[in-house]
Amino acid sequence: MLIFIDDSGDPGFRLQKGSSTVFIISMVIFIDNLEAEKTSLAIKELRRRLKVSDLYEFKFNKTDKRFKTAFMTTVQPFDFKVRAIVVDKKIIYSPRLRNDKENFYNYVIMQVLLNSEHIKGAKLRFDKRGEKSLRDQLRVYLSRELNNRSKKIFIDLKFVDSKENTLIQLADMVAGSIYANYTKKDKSYLDMLGKKHIEDIWEFK
Repeated sequence: MLIFIDDSGDPGFRLQKGSSTVFIISMVIFIDNLEAEKTSLAIKELRRRLKVSDLYEFKFNKTDKRFKTAFMTTVQPFDFKVRAIVVDKKIIYSPRLRNDKENFYNYVIMQVLLNSEHIKGAKLRFDKRGEKSLRDQLRVYLSRELNNRSKKIFIDLKFVDSKENTLIQLADMVAGSIYANYTKKDKSYLDMLGKKHIEDIWEFK
């Protein structure tokens, strides 16, 4: 099981000063490594069709409508599942989470993994965001919370460069589509992806 994880919105709580009211973590889950490779290759071939550089990065917030449509149409036939968590920040009262965006970010990731019962022994891939110390903090936190005698949710965790990893870009595009849907900006991209891919979108309560 290979899982690519990315977010949309931001983990800050300065809601009156521009922070997003909603924060989303999305997971793109491949059961078959070959299917993951085929999906990645299709995204690389899409760059050629769109006549952009082989280094072009698909990011939902920086990609125009034509490219978004082409991207969703390209990945739709492949076999992967999406699980996501949608957090309305207005219902978060914990000072520990509200006052430290890294604590909040780590907690939300832990929740979506913990509440996905069929995920066991997975290989996790995250975008290489922030300083190494923060990435190490996430690794230690998830190991403590998700791997013990009663469960072993993941066996491998790596941070990869989103500019080089097309499947992290897929996770970003999915997260952005979910965010656009939940903030009522545009539901079309989530519709293009198709219900067959959506395993669960959990509205955190």
